[in-house]
Amino acid sequence: MTNKVKILIIDDENLAREIIKKYLEQNDKVFIAGECSNGFDGIKKINDEKPDIIFLDVQMPKISGFEMLEVIDEPPVIIFTTAFDQYALKAFEVNAADYLLKPFSKKRFDEALDKAIGSLKNKSRQTSLIKNLIKQNEAKQEFLDRIIIKDTGKITIVPVDDVKYIEAQDDYVMIYCEAGKFLKQKTMKYYEEHLDPHEFVRVHRSYIAPVKKIKRIELAEKESYQIKLGENITLPVSKSGYDKLKEILK
Repeated sequence: MTNKVKILIIDDENLAREIIKKYLEQNDKVFIAGECSNGFDGIKKINDEKPDIIFLDVQMPKISGFEMLEVIDEPPVIIFTTAFDQYALKAFEVNAADYLLKPFSKKRFDEALDKAIGSLKNKSRQTSLIKNLIKQNEAKQEFLDRIIIKDTGKITIVPVDDVKYIEAQDDYVMIYCEAGKFLKQKTMKYYEEHLDPHEFVRVHRSYIAPVKKIKRIELAEKESYQIKLGENITLPVSKSGYDKLKEILK
């Protein structure tokens, strides 16, 4: 048992999990460490079981396969499973990531599994591959509608409508929202580019604010402005930030 490759299956479709299990049971090189029907359970299972390889569905409710990868510290080797998604397939092919397009044959399954087992010898390449896939997935998104945050082992989904403001913290940002405040390893530039510019404005090099939560703009001192948000929140406004606000609010 100890010399066998440990496999975890994460897919919200019961039929897909059953097919993967059926194919795996015919391979004496592996054993199944578990299965999960959603990304939240999948993250916990990865942390608990430390599998060598996971079969990961891309499109799942609650949290997608790509969103899962963003919050996993040391991802295992991954075989992606997906229904037709032209963009995802292109990203996998560009990065030489293996994927199974549903429905898949036993022959195609075995090819992907053999390739994944061979990849276990080069985990650094796998880590780089996953980072590139996450970047490509982010690049194709128009605007964020939620932010996935990992905080002391807990996963929190923050709808962008709940964001009070975002503050720069060196290479991180602090996201203030209805559920509290959370540190996220992203840049201000990332959120400036991935939040709807009609809904969020970078009012200062250190702050991004939601337009609909701005109560008023006021003069702080000579040629210096600030905004008042709800709950007595006051943020400084730079000259460029003031120009953006005037354009949006006119």
